Amino acid sequence: MTVTRTLPTPEAEALLALTRDLADGELRPIAADFETRSAFPRETFRTLGRAGLLGLPYDERYGGAGQPYEVYLQVIEELASAWLAVGLGLSVHTLACFPLAAFGSDAQRERWLPDMVGGDLLGAYCLSEPSSGSDAAALSTRAVRNGTGPYRVTGQKAWVTHGGIADFYNLMVRTGGAGAGGISCLLARSDTPGLHPQPPEKKLGMRASHTAVIALDDAEVDADRLIGAEGEGFRIAMSALDGGRLGIAACGVGVAQAAFDYAVGYARERQQFGQPIIDFQGVSFLLADLATQIEASRQLYLYGARLRDSGKPYSLVAAQAKLLATDTAMRVAVDAVQVLGGAGYVEDHPVERYLREAKVLQIVEGTNQVQRMVIGRQLARP
Repeated sequence: MTVTRTLPTPEAEALLALTRDLADGELRPIAADFETRSAFPRETFRTLGRAGLLGLPYDERYGGAGQPYEVYLQVIEELASAWLAVGLGLSVHTLACFPLAAFGSDAQRERWLPDMVGGDLLGAYCLSEPSSGSDAAALSTRAVRNGTGPYRVTGQKAWVTHGGIADFYNLMVRTGGAGAGGISCLLARSDTPGLHPQPPEKKLGMRASHTAVIALDDAEVDADRLIGAEGEGFRIAMSALDGGRLGIAACGVGVAQAAFDYAVGYARERQQFGQPIIDFQGVSFLLADLATQIEASRQLYLYGARLRDSGKPYSLVAAQAKLLATDTAMRVAVDAVQVLGGAGYVEDHPVERYLREAKVLQIVEGTNQVQRMVIGRQLARP
């Protein structure tokens, strides 16, 4: 189904047209093979960098494209509809660049940000730990500094997207006492002594996107790689997650749209009892509901993006968009398999992959139960 988009400028329209060409010409043809082999598409991210798509929301002064968030998110949706590992990978890379772009000094941004948004450096964001996921303020990885020397970091970071692949890692670490106020943000190189990526996790879906534990064994991180001040790490992390949740919402809409389009195409062609199955009310009503939910999810993430672009609070809408879009992705993927029947359960058709991929979107960047907590707390305020 053709998606009608409203874009703010001709430049934005050109960017989205370029993205669609890349998605159709370079991503869709190779996605299934890379997923089967659990092979990370590093060259694809260099291509995105050369095309100017890795730094869309960041300042042109540092090599970004200076685009509104609503444009950036629609690019993510297009990429995710072709290959979730790439769409989500762009969202994670943008998340990893955010602490430096928003809280770093001018000198730090000038030193590192151009290579990050240009595609030479791929990023990872390290907040979760084996014993602290949803309760992020309980993280225990500790960074200790002796005088004017480097920070020495010990602990483990879990569920790190691009773990073992990334060129830089945003580490949320404890430099002070217990609670949120004791957390700081360090920007570590991949070749940091004592930083050891573990083997990638063997996952249900999105296998081309490597996820790994990062072990930190007295890892030495230079003091000039502290982003912001000591104790600001939790605020930095939460600010990053608000934008990241909109990115995951866009990924959810992308996967949902891909599964929906395939199911519609199949329903138009598949004949039973002398007619296409899309002519049966049970199928057409199901598809009508799915189309409506996809568009509602798209409009909600775009609303959140426009709030962000205008400098207005958007945390609540980001949580709502992430919740709705990823639950929608899961429902659409399940129903797409059902529309195909037995054919949907085998690898000959991509809907089984969409189903495996959709599930993770209900978990990453804060589970959907956490999103309900965020929304509920907002409702409880007078």
